[in-house]
Amino acid sequence: MSQPQEFEKVLSGSSTAVAAFEGHDKTALQRFQHFLHGSPAAIPLIVLILSLLAFGLLVGPRFFSAFTMTLILQQVAIVGIVGAAQTLVVLTAGIDLSVGAIMVLSSVVMGQFTFRYGLPAPLAIVCGFGVGALCGWVNGLLVAYWRLPPFIVTLGTWQIILAANFLYSANETIRSQDIEANAPILQVFGNSIQVGGAVFTYGVIGMVLLVAVLWYVLNHTAWGRHLYAIGDDPDAAELAGVRVRRMLTTVYVLSGLICAFAGWVLIGRLGSVSPTAGQFANIESITAVVIGGISLFGGRGSILGMLFGALIVGVFSLGLRLWGTDPQWTYLLIGVLIIAAVAIDQWIRKVAG
Repeated sequence: MSQPQEFEKVLSGSSTAVAAFEGHDKTALQRFQHFLHGSPAAIPLIVLILSLLAFGLLVGPRFFSAFTMTLILQQVAIVGIVGAAQTLVVLTAGIDLSVGAIMVLSSVVMGQFTFRYGLPAPLAIVCGFGVGALCGWVNGLLVAYWRLPPFIVTLGTWQIILAANFLYSANETIRSQDIEANAPILQVFGNSIQVGGAVFTYGVIGMVLLVAVLWYVLNHTAWGRHLYAIGDDPDAAELAGVRVRRMLTTVYVLSGLICAFAGWVLIGRLGSVSPTAGQFANIESITAVVIGGISLFGGRGSILGMLFGALIVGVFSLGLRLWGTDPQWTYLLIGVLIIAAVAIDQWIRKVAG
């Protein structure tokens, strides 16, 4: 055997030995970190299960009744839908503070166009979706083409849309009785079906279907892969042929449309059209996203994690209420979860990224 061949053999053997050593040397903690990096929805799912078990022990068997479980779903339906819109934006390494305002303005347009201008309710609903898409398009234009920071852009549009909502509606609430008598389609997502002791509103069903569709799109289509690529590294995505600015604009428009859908569901949830509803939807959606394990740095996370995050908040809120504690404990525990979720995300990115 010649000397070069012997040298190559030694190198090959050394590489194999090093690889074997590295694989053998990996601790259980490191393997767990890599698992979490590849399965970002795992942590919120674990926390959700532990929360259910904990409150089941504290509150008693009635906590696990079908009615209580579906009541939690009803309470988080709006947050889950708005959280889906927020998820798309956060995956691109952005953030949208205007989601709640877009939701409320869209619902107000649906109601006002029906009762102030006499438009058929289905057409008014389409107009509400148009307003949501327009607001999202403005956000996308400023972020993608003017290259302004998403936080600043959506902070500004949040204030503008909120003011437009109050000025246009004149703080007028359209009563539930009037909607029920003249435009019941506006309240359709407040209707429900009962399966045994479980009560599922159409709003809950809409949320679940929306999350399922977005999960498929994000995981099994080129559009979803492009979105993750932009969040991970927009420059590399552009070099790979992704039309980054167009994609970003599309994401914000889709976010606006989803918020308009949330506005329609909000009318069904409340029964009325109120310009003061959903004041904290933007914060609640970010909370669901963060607790759901979606990285605020973009490019990593699952929309299922967002749903689990919203459910965790719902479990804590209802569980503490049934246990008879001060509601302020909910905010305290959710705050702890938010900080813990961000710390875990940083830990995973540093070790397994």
